[in-house]
Amino acid sequence: MIKSVLRTAFRCGRMKSNWYAVHVRSRHEFKVCGTLQAMQIETFLPCVEKLRQWKDRKKNIAFPLFSGYLFVKFEDLEKSYLPIVKVPGVVRILGNGKTIVPVPDEQIQFLHSLVESRLPLEEHPYLKEGQNVRIIQGPLRGVTGVLVRKENADMLVVSVDLIQKGVSVQVSARDVEPVIYGDAAL
Repeated sequence: MIKSVLRTAFRCGRMKSNWYAVHVRSRHEFKVCGTLQAMQIETFLPCVEKLRQWKDRKKNIAFPLFSGYLFVKFEDLEKSYLPIVKVPGVVRILGNGKTIVPVPDEQIQFLHSLVESRLPLEEHPYLKEGQNVRIIQGPLRGVTGVLVRKENADMLVVSVDLIQKGVSVQVSARDVEPVIYGDAAL
């Protein structure tokens, strides 16, 4: 009965693709991402460029924003789980205990906005406390995160709850507004 309901929901288009966080072995992010893309699985590996210097030259090199993690998007968990975890370098798909949990689409969209802005980004410790704010102008308009102070600068921290990682970018306090839930500002 339940399977027939799921099949009907899928055919009617009510089931949607979800993003999932994949934990990979150290320094295997690009290789796993390429393998998954070759398998026609939609991936997102947020990267930042860092200047590296050798004796004879300097070069900007792409590094994963979250070392050891990338994101995949798929609809059918039963069908996609095994092929993904069998990819060499994949450790597991993240969840809470025995259940695999999707990453909210909004968090992935915010990460896309941050990476595409080409602003200097750095990984930031995961935060649960602090004021939630939304950027109201500029290239990051609409991105929501936590406002923190770091060395006399205002930083917006966007967190990915499931992998307990965050990324920060410097912002001007005048470019943010408090996010209001109900009647109270957080």
